[in-house]
Amino acid sequence: MVKRSRIVAFFLIILLIFSAMGATSKGILGNIKLGLDLQGGFEVLYKVKPLKGEKVTQEMLNSTARALDKRVNVLGVSEPSIQIEGDDRIRVQLAGVKDQNNAREILSTQAQLSFRDYNDKEMMTGADLKEGGAKQTFQENKPVVEVTLKDADQFTEISKQISSLEYPNNVLAIWLDFKEGEDSYKDSDTHDNMISAPTVRDVFATNKVIIEGNFTVDEAKELADLLNAGALPVNLQEEYSTSVGAQFGAEALDKTIFAGIIGIGLIYLFMLLYYRFPGFIAVITLSIYIFLTLLVFDWMNAVLTLPGIAALILGVGMAVDANIITYERIRDELKLGRTPKEAFAEGNKNSLSTIFDANLTTLLAAAVLFYYGTSSVKGFATTLIISILMSFITAVFGTRLFLGLWVKSGAFDKRPGWLGVSKKRIIPNASKKKIDLLVMPTRYDKLDFVKRRKLFYTLSALVTVIGIVFLFVFKMNLGIDFTSGTRIELSSDKALTTEQIEGEMTALGIEPKDIRLAGENNQTGIVRTVGVLNKDEIAELKDHFKEDLGAEPNVSTVSPTIGKELAKNALIATLIASIGIILYVTIRFEWRMALPAVLALLHDAFFVITIFSVLRLEVDITFIAAILTIVGYSINDTIVTFDRIRENLKRAKRINTAEELEEIANISIRQTLTRSINTVLTVLVTVVALMIFGSEAIRNFSIALFIGMVVGVYSSLLIASQLWVDLKIKELKKKGSLNTEKKEKENLEGQV
Repeated sequence: MVKRSRIVAFFLIILLIFSAMGATSKGILGNIKLGLDLQGGFEVLYKVKPLKGEKVTQEMLNSTARALDKRVNVLGVSEPSIQIEGDDRIRVQLAGVKDQNNAREILSTQAQLSFRDYNDKEMMTGADLKEGGAKQTFQENKPVVEVTLKDADQFTEISKQISSLEYPNNVLAIWLDFKEGEDSYKDSDTHDNMISAPTVRDVFATNKVIIEGNFTVDEAKELADLLNAGALPVNLQEEYSTSVGAQFGAEALDKTIFAGIIGIGLIYLFMLLYYRFPGFIAVITLSIYIFLTLLVFDWMNAVLTLPGIAALILGVGMAVDANIITYERIRDELKLGRTPKEAFAEGNKNSLSTIFDANLTTLLAAAVLFYYGTSSVKGFATTLIISILMSFITAVFGTRLFLGLWVKSGAFDKRPGWLGVSKKRIIPNASKKKIDLLVMPTRYDKLDFVKRRKLFYTLSALVTVIGIVFLFVFKMNLGIDFTSGTRIELSSDKALTTEQIEGEMTALGIEPKDIRLAGENNQTGIVRTVGVLNKDEIAELKDHFKEDLGAEPNVSTVSPTIGKELAKNALIATLIASIGIILYVTIRFEWRMALPAVLALLHDAFFVITIFSVLRLEVDITFIAAILTIVGYSINDTIVTFDRIRENLKRAKRINTAEELEEIANISIRQTLTRSINTVLTVLVTVVALMIFGSEAIRNFSIALFIGMVVGVYSSLLIASQLWVDLKIKELKKKGSLNTEKKEKENLEGQV
């Protein structure tokens, strides 16, 4: 008898949840802060250098950060990010700033105001100005800057002293960032930093000083704002910078969201067609997962970056994986003749530890990525961590709640087909025939994955050797993140040519290291230079191409110091993730599973690196994010297989021959093969959508993920499991037999 109250409860809960989602989604989406790669803006990492050679102190860093914050307020940028990093660095992120050249100038200009006589002797400094006492005004209809001094008597005395001198000695030059030993009033070639040089003929009994110059209104206002913000207590040296034009950001956002809609839509369609009613439940929980991820992101006040959107889309694949693991276990139990209620209970119980282990190892890789990543990669890691947590909540608890209401209502008691298993696939009298998961037939029973393991080892070893040769010959096509230099990305509504770009760069005095074309109809040009462009060169370049091509280019610079640091951190991140995974898998399983798992994921990472070397694809900082994501997904797939091996070992109770070990590995791979294929297909759908429809900025990132996912399935099924078999055979030869039931109890007791 069908309990309709449970079905009514299901619809009421869904109605309540989706009503709340519909009512709040617009507000949440409106509140989420977009990174500079999605709305334009720039990021700069400054190295702090004291003015007088003293040691950088925490107070010095704090006061510099406060001074920068005042200057940012002048720009009117909403929610800027100014962070102190390490012992001598400050990172500034300004998303949505309209005039990037002006912003960069205001941030880095020292703004040390000084009043000097004809012989460059300092008479007054910016410290003599009243706080907030500078303002833009007009004199004889010309824009000027009026400043208020703290002490009127001081200025009276100075004006008296200078006005008593003969011309040209009776001058009071006003300098901004006067450089001792380099600047001089007497040398006209060094007047770039001189604002004004009025002749003083009278004594002024006032605390008001008018600074004249050939100002526009905007220039006069900018100078007044700078003076009000105060001089920086240090010198700032750019170590790393990246800027994204507003047009680039808007296009990247639109393209990536479109790619996400297509990818997620195809996943929804697949789940509905393949898993039927459970697939419908998956669509509901996945929709809730997306909403919750964005909600938490909003609560955290986090910044959503382009790689972050990619992580959100990839997170759907991970959330699907948890659903697929559960649904496949339920289907297995149904095939053994269990009732829908029994299959649901048993499937959920057996799938929980697998989902937990798979998610936790991926979470470990994401946490390492967050700790060692730069801003955009941090955004990716943040979204991935939230995605993993939300997918676990929705896929485990949400699926159990929603599907449980239907199963426990009795609606499927006579309709197992609704749960994705046709009646002809159910084994008749399975319990009487003593058929359980260990001997349950599968559609892959003719495939022997273990027999030819030496062939798989040879193939992987051969690819590894070829990869080493290719890497030695071709090396990696390292981007400026790891080699230092400048990367310029141009965009045009017409096709570009390398000759055209090279000519433009030469005219600007920039020598390109290489030029490549990308995008539809070669409408994007990417230029790399060996040297790091300074802020003036970047400003000139941006103005030139904005006028010439109609779109402001993206410009990124990386100093040699930062390049080496990023490369070192990338290696450390991969090493820590690998060690962490070995330790976790050893504790949860055994070292004979941990070692093959890590060898398999290193095999996957190396394969991706080799392909990138052969195809000459550029390796930037997002490539490291891709590699660590591959590490997470690869271990995810391997753990699912190992979890089934462990479960089947427990059923076998005692192993006496190598053939028994091989058979258990074969059975386990066959039983999890559908899950492996379905999971990689759903993830690949999203990755392919990102590759085809997503932004050019994450194209190589998506290619790396695609290669890694495919190779990850190969290594999980044909390398890791077989290596475990060989290690286990050695243990068997040493002990004579293996009491697997006892070992399983010890493992469980240790975990408790």
